[in-house]
Amino acid sequence: MSSKKIAIFGTMALMVLASLAVAQATGRGILFPNFSPPTKGTYQAPAAEVGKKPAANAPWSTTTVAASIMGKTLMGKPVTVVGEVIDLSCYLQVGKHGDKHRDCGQKCAKNGQPLGLLTSDGGVYTLMDEEHDPRRDGLTELRKNLIENMANVITVNGTFSEVEGQKAIYVQGFVAQK
Repeated sequence: MSSKKIAIFGTMALMVLASLAVAQATGRGILFPNFSPPTKGTYQAPAAEVGKKPAANAPWSTTTVAASIMGKTLMGKPVTVVGEVIDLSCYLQVGKHGDKHRDCGQKCAKNGQPLGLLTSDGGVYTLMDEEHDPRRDGLTELRKNLIENMANVITVNGTFSEVEGQKAIYVQGFVAQK
């Protein structure tokens, strides 16, 4: 990875962390819940399902385990979560989500902004490709799927991880076919 890409990723990560702290300080629930409904789906009837359900006894892929430090991964728990696909940068900065923000969110995501899942209670999860080496080498297509589902309420299957209040779902099953 080039130093420019590392710097951009580092800046994005700091922005997400700072924004999550601000969002948490404002209270619980969806920010601006009446701004705009989702494009497709509801929390009771999601529009799509993404991700392979990980096994309870093996929540991380073999490439993640192989990339771990001394063979030890962080705690991971298989989950299935329903939420709206959001562009984290716009949601955490100005509260935008839903159909009115779909085009902007897709543009932001296409230009590298982080993607997330907004639950009905206002919970926010960062969404990431789970498979470590394919993700690192640009061989996964989760981002493409999430961009297509921007502003849609979907079901996400994956591995949940939380570090210091930062919640993420790592999604398997999007390694590009050669």
